[in-house]
Amino acid sequence: KLCGYLNKLGIKGPIKTWKSRWFFYDENKCRLLYYRTAQDINPLGSIDLSSASFDCKMENGEGVFEIRTPSRAFTLKAISKQAMMYWLQQLQMRRWEFCNTLSRFPVGSSQLVNEPLVGRTSRGILSCSFAFVSYFVFTFVDVIDNEDFLPLVKTPTEAVGLKAASLPAPQTSTALQNISLKHPWTELQNTVYNICGSKQLWGSNGNVFSFDEFQEHPENVDEEQEAEGAVKEGTLEDGRMGPRLNWIRKARWMNSGFPGSEELSREKNSADKVSVLQQQILTLTEEVKSQKELVKLLHKALEAAQQEKRVSSMYLTAAEDKDRLELVRHKVRQIADLTSRLEALEQEKKELEQILTLRDSHIQELKEHVQLLMEKNHAKQEVIMTLTEQMARELSDPLQEANTITVETLYKQQEEIEHLKDDIDAYKTQNQFLNSEIHQVTRLWTSVAENEKALLMKCACLQARNCQMESKYLTVLRKLQETLPDLPNSHAELVKSLIQEALQWDVKEEAEEGFNLNPVSEYDEYGFMTVPDYEIEDWKLLAKIQALEIKSNKLRSQEIVEKPLRDRWNSIGELNPSGELKSLIRSGIPAEHRQRVWRWMVSRHCSPVPGHYPRLLEQSRGTEHPACRQIELDLPRTLTNNRHFSSPTSPLIPRLRRVLLAFSWHNPAIGYCQGLNRLAAVALLVLEDEESAFWCLVYIVENLMPADYYSDTLITSQVDQRVFKDFLSDKLPRLMAHFEQYRIDVSLITFNWFLVAFVDSLVSDILLRVWDAFLYEGTKVIFRYALAIFKYNEEEILRIHDSVEIYQYLRFFTRMITDGRKLMNIAFNDLNPFPMKLLRNRRSMHREELEAELCELEQIKAAYVKERAEHGP
Repeated sequence: KLCGYLNKLGIKGPIKTWKSRWFFYDENKCRLLYYRTAQDINPLGSIDLSSASFDCKMENGEGVFEIRTPSRAFTLKAISKQAMMYWLQQLQMRRWEFCNTLSRFPVGSSQLVNEPLVGRTSRGILSCSFAFVSYFVFTFVDVIDNEDFLPLVKTPTEAVGLKAASLPAPQTSTALQNISLKHPWTELQNTVYNICGSKQLWGSNGNVFSFDEFQEHPENVDEEQEAEGAVKEGTLEDGRMGPRLNWIRKARWMNSGFPGSEELSREKNSADKVSVLQQQILTLTEEVKSQKELVKLLHKALEAAQQEKRVSSMYLTAAEDKDRLELVRHKVRQIADLTSRLEALEQEKKELEQILTLRDSHIQELKEHVQLLMEKNHAKQEVIMTLTEQMARELSDPLQEANTITVETLYKQQEEIEHLKDDIDAYKTQNQFLNSEIHQVTRLWTSVAENEKALLMKCACLQARNCQMESKYLTVLRKLQETLPDLPNSHAELVKSLIQEALQWDVKEEAEEGFNLNPVSEYDEYGFMTVPDYEIEDWKLLAKIQALEIKSNKLRSQEIVEKPLRDRWNSIGELNPSGELKSLIRSGIPAEHRQRVWRWMVSRHCSPVPGHYPRLLEQSRGTEHPACRQIELDLPRTLTNNRHFSSPTSPLIPRLRRVLLAFSWHNPAIGYCQGLNRLAAVALLVLEDEESAFWCLVYIVENLMPADYYSDTLITSQVDQRVFKDFLSDKLPRLMAHFEQYRIDVSLITFNWFLVAFVDSLVSDILLRVWDAFLYEGTKVIFRYALAIFKYNEEEILRIHDSVEIYQYLRFFTRMITDGRKLMNIAFNDLNPFPMKLLRNRRSMHREELEAELCELEQIKAAYVKERAEHGP
């Protein structure tokens, strides 16, 4: 029999783990069945070998080989290289025997054949194209018989065969790790069968439990998705096992036997039998424990789902608004309960911090004590060395010894040396004791640090959940606020009071009152306001909801997304253009790396000229530029939501003035255009250096943006608006039809997006991510994000059926986007393909049309002026 234990590589989300499986070759159907143990009755899955190929790449590790089927690839690992070679050889030979018996080729032979055969080369690969398949099949057996093409590998009896079934299954780190959570009912069925070890529990249908529902409604398709097919082939429509499958399983059960059955038949000593039975008891006990844990997990999941369903049903079946308000109050009480639990965890953390501080001080005292002892020991050793040298000198001169040192003096010195040796031994013992204490304290400190980290993670989850609950609560209040005129007076007063209480809550005050893992401060690291300050009273509740969503997104993404992204950025040394770097920049550059990466992107395409910027500043001080007045007017209106520019006395205002004046002298064709102040301000915030911000502005205007984008006519900016409308019709036809129905000109909203690259339109975190990709890839990023913003809010816009309300919504809807990850996925994944060639062709076409229209307009204007001049005023 070709059977034995192999490790199978399974995938649980992003985690890959090895699981021990019992593999059994089915000669009738040429497939490889695998079970969790050799005693299981139902397989977890099967591998069809009729059209599979085998591979044993050396870089995968010793004993690792792959079986590739048309649907997927299976990675297996044997206990040794010999066992791996044996499995590959046997599977290859038996598959060919099966194919030759049926007088046909393996399934899928119309494609190129790449069959690895063990024993010919070091990698065991033999490739043949479809043109030589027929010759290869008929000559393969002769080659084996005549030329010893496949020398047989010695059978590893300890790893394969029926004898391996009687051995204990390889143990994993935890009992639950090796269990297949994707098929819990199959696990329970196999466990009950193994525990009972008798045919009496199996009725006429061959099952202990009914698995009809499980077979009809498979919940998961994972690493063991072939198990459903393996079970259905031998299962009748009424859920009973077919007689053929029962016979095969019974034969395998009788052949493989219960663990230790052959040992019991062969052992004559009763003591050996007792030891084997004890081993069986331990194995079954572990199985029962793991199954109990599995059942508990399933019960908990079921209870949580039922509770959620009951609450949702109560809210939906509530007949009156009063009942729904009562449910809202119940949610408020749940929020209070979660808040109290959070406070308890905070108190526990504070106590642990105090304990950790005390232990740190204790460790410091012990270190100081050890240092003193070592210094004292060193001093005594120096004294001993001095005395030893003195004695050596005195003993080297017998005449001087007789004249100066008496026997009594020598005896006293020897006694003192003995005492010093005893002191040294004592200090060594004491030093060892102190070292052991330090080791124990270090272990305690490590344990406390791990507990603290676990508590921090738990607190972060609770805070994120609390923010979500509060956000839902405020959303309900906002919906009730919209329906105030339709509510009775008593209910309206209650809703108004609840809204007043919600508006009194402040994110900053709550962050100062208690423990907060990721507080939403008033300003971020670049000085942008994190919470919008809406002047309209009805929008203040909306600002609170947005603040809670920002906090919840940051808490949920801190460990899952942000930390791995920072680790990848920390591993990058020298920056070089690559696909990986492009993907990282699209995901967002961390704040600690953004300045370095921006400088690198600017220097790639725009080489700074040494001394050029100081010369421009000197020129601006000597001569007043015509654009100086317009620059002074725009400075107070630059980034009003940033604290570094909100006041006329802010330190960045003079630096921004110098950058804009230097650019006006550097590029006289443009001089100054409204919008350049905001581009330069963002560059100053990130790069901090005036000259770097100047060259970044030059890079954007002269390299990234097309020509005439900031000219007097803004002709290229108008062309981009027409190109964007074409893309909007292609990518979002429903939304564009909605705009045309209500005569909405989106260029009134989007023109400023393109001119200043979304500055003052998006929240700061998303804005800087857009700029990261914009500086690396160019203007097509602006088109991508502009389309993604409309896609993000498409359903909300389609629900508005009034042109005035649509314009009002489009004025502020970009500030309500808080999930930057979702927006990035829409921009770079959902809107593909987006070729740059198409963008250039559209620009060229619309530029010709626009220039023709402008030329025609100039002709009409000239004719009108001429007509007025001839006829007089």
